[in-house]
Amino acid sequence: MGKMMGSTSSLVAQQRLLLPTLVSLFLLIVTVISDDASTIPTQNMSHKERAELREESREMFYHAYHAYMENAYPADELMPLSCKGRYRGVTPSRGDMDDILGNFSMTLVDALDTLVLLGDFAEFEHAVKLVIRDVQFDSDIIVSVFETNIRMVGGLLSAHILAEYLQKQADVMHWYKGEMLEMARDLGYRLLPAFNTTTGIPHARVNLRLGMKDPQLKKSRETCTACAGTILLEFAALSRLTGDPIFEVRAHAAMDALWKLRHRGSDLMGTVLNVHSGDWVRRDSGVGAGIDSYYEYLFKSYVLLGDDKYLARFNRHYNAVMKYVSEGPMLLDVLMHRPHAKSRNFMDSLLAFWPGLQVLSGDLKPAVQTHEMLYQVMQMHTLIPEAWTVDFQIHWGQHHLRPEFIESTYFLYRATGDHHYLQVGKRALKTLQKYAKVSCGYAAVNDVRTGKHEDRMDSFVLSETFKYLFLLFSEPQDLIINVDEFVFTTEAHLLPLSIAQLGNSTFSFRQSDEHNVLDFMRTCPSSNKLFPEKVRKPLRNFITGSCPRTTTGKRLSALDFQASNADHLRAVYDMGITMVSVGDRSQGKVRLFHSFYNAKSQEEGEMGLQFMQEMLELTKMQSMNQLAQLQVRKLQENCANNSMAVAYALDDQSQDWTALMAGPSHFSPELFGDMFVEGDVTLAHPFRACDDTLQNADFVAGKILVAERGDCTFVSKARLAQKAGALALIVFDNVSGSSGETQPMFAMSGDGKYDVAIPVVFMYSQEATKLAGAMVRQPKLRVRIMKMVEFKRWQLAKEAHQNEAAAAAAAAAASTATAAMPKKKPDKEL
Repeated sequence: MGKMMGSTSSLVAQQRLLLPTLVSLFLLIVTVISDDASTIPTQNMSHKERAELREESREMFYHAYHAYMENAYPADELMPLSCKGRYRGVTPSRGDMDDILGNFSMTLVDALDTLVLLGDFAEFEHAVKLVIRDVQFDSDIIVSVFETNIRMVGGLLSAHILAEYLQKQADVMHWYKGEMLEMARDLGYRLLPAFNTTTGIPHARVNLRLGMKDPQLKKSRETCTACAGTILLEFAALSRLTGDPIFEVRAHAAMDALWKLRHRGSDLMGTVLNVHSGDWVRRDSGVGAGIDSYYEYLFKSYVLLGDDKYLARFNRHYNAVMKYVSEGPMLLDVLMHRPHAKSRNFMDSLLAFWPGLQVLSGDLKPAVQTHEMLYQVMQMHTLIPEAWTVDFQIHWGQHHLRPEFIESTYFLYRATGDHHYLQVGKRALKTLQKYAKVSCGYAAVNDVRTGKHEDRMDSFVLSETFKYLFLLFSEPQDLIINVDEFVFTTEAHLLPLSIAQLGNSTFSFRQSDEHNVLDFMRTCPSSNKLFPEKVRKPLRNFITGSCPRTTTGKRLSALDFQASNADHLRAVYDMGITMVSVGDRSQGKVRLFHSFYNAKSQEEGEMGLQFMQEMLELTKMQSMNQLAQLQVRKLQENCANNSMAVAYALDDQSQDWTALMAGPSHFSPELFGDMFVEGDVTLAHPFRACDDTLQNADFVAGKILVAERGDCTFVSKARLAQKAGALALIVFDNVSGSSGETQPMFAMSGDGKYDVAIPVVFMYSQEATKLAGAMVRQPKLRVRIMKMVEFKRWQLAKEAHQNEAAAAAAAAAASTATAAMPKKKPDKEL
């Protein structure tokens, strides 16, 4: 799907024109090879069933779209349970989550190009007229630069491009004169003040009317890597379509600045940084939240603009990710400066985009493996949770109807033609229908364990989730446009490859001196990567394809090889493989050497090379499994060491204490060693502590506050408790039946700001019920928050002290009794 940027070089221009054809040919070859029945045991989906699923996905879009238009427009989002619109400054605030809202009819703008893909030109024309008439940006509102760019700027540009396309191809909308392009330019200018930083990396937020002059933004310093690195596609398209270079120049500068901040030893990036100093605030490095679309835009910037440096940068990062972050099918965050140290024991759902990006970059085998892992998570929990642990237990239970897994499923199907991915898409579609569909649209799931809904339907549900489902079940002839001529942005908006031909003579792209030839090299793709079923089950039917010439004759595979079998030994010897014992022969360890010169024939020599490659794969897989098991064990031990205790006396007179397990938070101070916080407990009013002030704020000071999870972020509750003078905060889970005994420890995440100075712990509902019961029995209950390990040490020390005291008392009593007894004359004197 690649295309080089237009330039004065005719050779480059010819290469640019050839790239879409080459990728289409690649997809065709993969499809033809994969159509062999022996390689795809998955039951093929009939054309009839596929057409029915395509129409069902269309109906899903319209169910959500009409619910929004009839009950929420011109609001930014639909609240499907309330069946009304979500407006900034009107609907109760969700804290920083609401920075995506700008009172600019976001859901409609985000969904415009989906209407075109569905072939609904009449509704598209109607919607465009509404946007032109109703949407404006001159509002005193602080918005997210990242979200506003990908949803609004991207949505307007894609709709403008498709409107002009329909004018030519469908002979409609002749009244349209580029109004949405001008709207996109207006919005782009309102985002530009965010780029006025020392580094050129944009601020995370900006006021649509006041720019960075809003008093609330004076302390703005931090942004995430994805936030700053997901601008270039939209801004480059905006510059090329309007002829105004400023947008593309600023976006290139931001990407260049980010590249310079990579860790030079590992080539990894962190997730949060200071936009003025360039210092890293969070050095976690992975492919999920906070960094995901940065990698995506590096590769797609090369595809859309043809600038080789972005391909080189992507390859450097990609190799680092596969070296340090990838653990077989899993992707676990590491520290960028210490890449062998894991920084998290869980994965988040945003990483589900990664297999799709791997497909686009040509690395199919790991894409199939990670996608299979994600599919098993989905099968295990019905819906993919927001985050899960390394042993695939739920870490965060929400499901926001995200599109990333379906997006990767779509690209894997396009690349392989494997009907397994149609079946995966079918399951995803039916699951959404069963668990997310409500009378007024589709509702996010608050917890996949209970199926409880959340009053939320993000705009990406219409822009991406249903779009990718529709595309997955559509044949090329079902679509009015050839999607291979477009690049999908991270919000699934369509930007045509022809944008590169418009050029931008005001900016120099070539920086060949910062990369060497190795950054552009791609290895010969092994044909084993073209058979997803074999990759999914590598030990049942090991891959036989490789770059060298293959043979059709039967050969010995590494998986079947037995060193005690004389026929096997003779076969490997004929292949040119020599075995040398290592160490004690009784241990059975051997080292294999291969040489074409020792092979019986050239064909046998090639078979020997394949055997060696398979043996290396088997060895690698075994070592990776052992490493993964060790990491799981280590992470579980770390979880146990980090768990918190909420301890209290059993009754008013008792000296015996008990402790309930609680989870820590990432945004509050840690209680090291024997540190603890002790105080009386009191309930928050209102219980969820999401209002601007607590009704019992005067009573909270100097006490430990208890609040319930829900309605706002954990850190918002913590700030409210701190504002009221609480010593600490205990957050009760709102999911009935949850327990720390049966579920992994839950660690609350913040928003990147570290302004909470009181300890905050999380308690599952079963433990919360016990504490609530104690509060009823003891109205003035006093609790102590500390590390669970330290509580156990404290208890052991108390028991030891009590035992010593008891022993001393017993000894004293025995001594007194002995002194009081009359002395008897011994029977015999010795």
